[in-house]
Amino acid sequence: MGRPDGSHAPEGYGYDVPKHQHSYDYGKGRPFDYSYVVKDAYQNLDFGHKSTSDGKLVTGDYHVLLPDGRNQTVVYTTDHNGYQAQVAYHGEAKYPEAKPYAPAPSYEAPKPTYKAAATVYGAPAPTYEEPQALYGASEY
Repeated sequence: MGRPDGSHAPEGYGYDVPKHQHSYDYGKGRPFDYSYVVKDAYQNLDFGHKSTSDGKLVTGDYHVLLPDGRNQTVVYTTDHNGYQAQVAYHGEAKYPEAKPYAPAPSYEAPKPTYKAAATVYGAPAPTYEEPQALYGASEY
């Protein structure tokens, strides 16, 4: 809970928490100038960005090589009116010929490592005897 003077220092501590003073004026930007480029022929990467600002107006452009072979370029400005961009494409889109999907087997069919079982027995012989009568004929 805060103190009556608006600070949040706990009661009983002999100091006041200083109030934060913003030194940055959010209505004005800071001047800057930067750029970068990435170009890697092995991975077919080509993109970059450069931007400059005088503190009020930001101008810049970026480009990227798209997967279809075209190069997309965006030239932009941004100020108190917002972001305004012009997008352009250079080159012709090229798509590889679509091939039907047929995955190659990644294994070889297993070979049997056993022999078929041989028959080692004949038809079973009876293991019981004919029952004998243990009683006489009925008298009834």
